[in-house]
Amino acid sequence: MAKLYFYFSAMNAGKTTTLLQSAYNYRERGMRALILTPQLDTRRDDATVASRIGLSAAALRFQREDDLAARVRGDIAQGGALHCVLVDEAQFLTRAQVWQLTDVVDALHVPVLCYGLRTDFRGELFEGSQYLLAWADELTEIKTICHSGKKATMVLRVDAQGRAVREGPQVQIGGNERYVSVSRAEYKKVMLGAGRIDPQQPSLPIS
Repeated sequence: MAKLYFYFSAMNAGKTTTLLQSAYNYRERGMRALILTPQLDTRRDDATVASRIGLSAAALRFQREDDLAARVRGDIAQGGALHCVLVDEAQFLTRAQVWQLTDVVDALHVPVLCYGLRTDFRGELFEGSQYLLAWADELTEIKTICHSGKKATMVLRVDAQGRAVREGPQVQIGGNERYVSVSRAEYKKVMLGAGRIDPQQPSLPIS
């Protein structure tokens, strides 16, 4: 039976790598998988999803106003039977688009696997994550580690000196090196100004 899945984590937990492995597994068995990814940066024209370890695959880009159920129906009409839909950067889905993905599952009987962050640099839920947490059939946390050795559950946005940035837009194109995954305790410490973090992570796939 088709289900809506949400795999969530902090940054640099390997979400995109896991998505690409899932897509490969479907294709290796002769099954067709469609990868969807948001068109956040209009400076990019390539329709691919790529992980930090070098894996990549073709994807269909979508914008906030797009009807994802209609996009999936169009893909089926053009390419034939579809066995899985995978959504990268699922935190950037709108409420309406998450509901549309439930239609893909319930009406088209195609499983949908969404991968994304749970919260932003302020510790607040992204819109897509909020409704995936509410409506997904299955929730799975992909774990990663803070530099302190504890499980990382939060994302910090830091300035050039490694101090916490507390204000600003939720989505910021560019400056991806300014994000660090940390434990809740470390997040509190840095947000209170009692510590700083040198961003040591490579360029990240989202802002």
